Amino acid sequence: MIKISIPTPDITITERKQFPKGNEPRIKDIYGFIDFHLIPRDKGGIFLFFNINDELLFVGKARKLRQRIKKHFEDTVSPIKDHRDEVHRIDICLVEDPMERDIYETYIINKLESKYNVDKVFY
Repeated sequence: MIKISIPTPDITITERKQFPKGNEPRIKDIYGFIDFHLIPRDKGGIFLFFNINDELLFVGKARKLRQRIKKHFEDTVSPIKDHRDEVHRIDICLVEDPMERDIYETYIINKLESKYNVDKVFY
């Protein structure tokens, strides 16, 4: 039997407001998130979108995490396009191996019963 465990997030960003101090530059928010700079541009992994009640909304994977996560907030074809306002927290797990990303994504979708993932659902 294969044992899989959900990886611990390497990065977590939460919806928050910026309160600039002095002449600090203003960061434009995307659906309330201003910390996209914490997500590496050139790393692959999986990402999990949670609502304010810690319910899993969506799980995805990407070769380049920052671009893919931002795309979910800008795209007209994203599975969460009608639910972007629900996203309160994003957990990111850095996983470079493409096969491992796929396995983790499918496992998490089914183990935590992701609300808006329609592919890869077996529950």
